[in-house]
Order: sequence, then structure tokens, then C-alpha cells
Amino acid sequence: MLETLRNRLQQLSPQRLDHAGLPEAAVLLPIVERPDPTLLFTRRARHLSTHSGQVAFPGGMREPYDRDLYATALREAQEEVALDPGHVTALGRLSDVISLHGIRVTPWVGIIPPDLPLVADPGELDAIFEVPLSHFLDDRRTHTDVITVDGVAHYVPSYQVDGHVIWGLSAMMLVELLAEGFAMPIDLYQRPAGALRHYPERRSTPSSASNSASSRFLRPNE
Repeated sequence: MLETLRNRLQQLSPQRLDHAGLPEAAVLLPIVERPDPTLLFTRRARHLSTHSGQVAFPGGMREPYDRDLYATALREAQEEVALDPGHVTALGRLSDVISLHGIRVTPWVGIIPPDLPLVADPGELDAIFEVPLSHFLDDRRTHTDVITVDGVAHYVPSYQVDGHVIWGLSAMMLVELLAEGFAMPIDLYQRPAGALRHYPERRSTPSSASNSASSRFLRPNE
């Protein structure tokens, strides 16, 4: 499974969104190399003033001293969960996402060994957990969030696992990982079967997108 993923991501030409002046961020999608591979997630600490309790991949804003955005993803993962960059085997990057607040986020996919001594930074996180990739490949979504931006509907799956809700930005990245990395028939722009949850339509700002039909946006509150 992981070798197929590696090959497919190496052949992928992810979308690069060039919007000068936007703040940059990066995240790492860590795949734990178990017999049944898992994805590692974090949960934002509930005492935080923004995004408290939300599930995310390790990541954050680019710093001036970061060599590139992959370095940003590795640094943030080390700061947040004590993941040694030397334990990460890079597989490739996914398409950029621009938030409705004007942040360009670049996702990176990497493989990590199982049972590393990871520790959540209590200033930012209150949980680290894993979910089998099979949960997403079997499409066990609870419902689909419909986010309409500039008239374009984005069908974003929402998953619930052991009380954790995986949605928004993380779920949007998952869609590309599943579609491009595993040839799963899933698409942000195609209406799926099952329950839909609609959100008010949003308009992008000139600084956040030049082509809403081809850009990827975060959930309204991200």
C-alpha cells in the first residue's frame, strides 16, 4: 500500500497557488508504518483562544529562517509532538490550500515509524491520536459539509473517530491524498451520496484567490 502511495505521489504535479504577499504555512500528514497504516492527528488544546478543540495535522506558519515549506512542516511537527525530523521519510507534497483568512497552506506527506515517543506540546495540543487509513479508504464519513465559495460548491467529508471530529482543512487534504495517492473515487467538487450539511455561501477576497473554481478553501471558521 505505502509503496503504491510513494509511486503515485512522486508522479503527482500538485497545484501551486501563487498569491504574492500571502502568509505561508505548512503541515505534515504523518503516515505511521504499521501493518494497517494509520494517519497521525493532533487536537488543539481547549484553552486556546482560536481553533480550540479542533483536529489537525501537525503544522503551522512559516518562519523567516525556514529553508523551505517542507522545513516548516518538519519544524512544526517537532515543536508540537516532538517528532524527530530524522524519523520522517518524505513522500511528496499535495496541492496548496488558501484559507478564507488569506493563508496559503502547503501539505506534505511523510512516513514515520510506529511507536515513537511522541509528546504533545501542552501549550498547543491536548491529544495525539492515530486513525487507520482504511477508515478513510472505506469512506466512513458521518456526513458531508457543503462549503460554497464564489458560487462553487466544495463537498468536504466529515469523519468522527473515538470522539474526534476530522473535518475542514484536514478533510480537504485527505480528499486529495485519497484520490491521488490511492486512486479512490472521491472529489471535492462532486456531490457524494449521504447526508449533506450546508453552510452559508462565502465570497473570496481579491487577495485570497484569483480563480475560485480551481482554488481550495478552508472551512468557514478556519
